[in-house]
Amino acid sequence: MTLTGTAAGVPYVALPPETPNAHSPLLVAWHLLDPPRSEEAMAAALPLHGLNAWRVYLGLPLTGARSLPGGPDELMKLVMEDAVLNLFEPLTRQAAEEFPAALAELRTQLGTDGPLSLLGGSIGSMTALRVLTGSGLAIDRVALVSPAVQLFELVEANSRRFGMPYTWSDASRAAAERLDFVARAGEIDRPLLMVVGEEDEKDAFRDPSARLWAALPATASLVTIPGLGHALAEEPGLEAAPQTAHAAQVDAILTDWLSR
Repeated sequence: MTLTGTAAGVPYVALPPETPNAHSPLLVAWHLLDPPRSEEAMAAALPLHGLNAWRVYLGLPLTGARSLPGGPDELMKLVMEDAVLNLFEPLTRQAAEEFPAALAELRTQLGTDGPLSLLGGSIGSMTALRVLTGSGLAIDRVALVSPAVQLFELVEANSRRFGMPYTWSDASRAAAERLDFVARAGEIDRPLLMVVGEEDEKDAFRDPSARLWAALPATASLVTIPGLGHALAEEPGLEAAPQTAHAAQVDAILTDWLSR
C-alpha cells in the first residue's frame, strides 16, 4: 500500500511498515535533482521494503508539484544566473525550515511517535544534514546516498565540467560555508552512513564524502558501490520506475544499516 498526501504543504509518498503501531520508526527521505528527481521516483528507486518502519519520501521545493510556473526552463534560467543563491542555498534552506511542521503533521497523519531517521540523495543529503545540524529535533541516524556534502567543491566541479566558471560573491561564499559539512563535521553527532558510487564524479562527490568520513568518529560508515554513477534511476526520473540493479544494491545496504 502506498499513501500520498501533503504535510504542512509538503507533498509526500509514504510506504507503511509491515506491522504498524503507535511507536513505529519513521524514516524521512529527500530525493536527488538527478534521477530519481521526485518523491514518487525516489520511493520506487529505494523502497526499503525490508525495513519495518514508515518510509516517507518528501518532495523538494522547486521540483515536482512545486516547480516554478515556467517549469524546467525557468529553473534552468535561474541556475544559469546563480546556481548557489538561486538553487542550492534556497532549496535546502526551505526544505529544512519546512521540515519540523511537516514532521509534526506526518506523525499525526501516520499515527506514530517512533524514532526518526533521515535519508538524503545528493542535494537531499545537504537537506538532511541541514536538518540534523540545525533543527534541534531528536534524530536516530542519517543515511546519505550519492552525497553532496561540500557546496564549494560541487559548484567548482560543475564549472569545470560545463566550462562555465561560477563567480563567487560574499553571499554565495557564505552559503558555501554553511553547506560545507566537512568543516562542520563536529556538529554531526549521530551515526552516519554514506553510500557512494565508484563512478560518481571524484571532485564533486567522492572526495568530499571521503573527507567527511575521515572527519567523523568511528560510528560513521562509508560504502562504495562498484559501477554506480550519481543517479539511482534511469532518465527522466520523474515517475515511479522499475528499480535498477545498482539501486537494489543501495537499497539492501540501507535496509541492513537502518534496521540495526
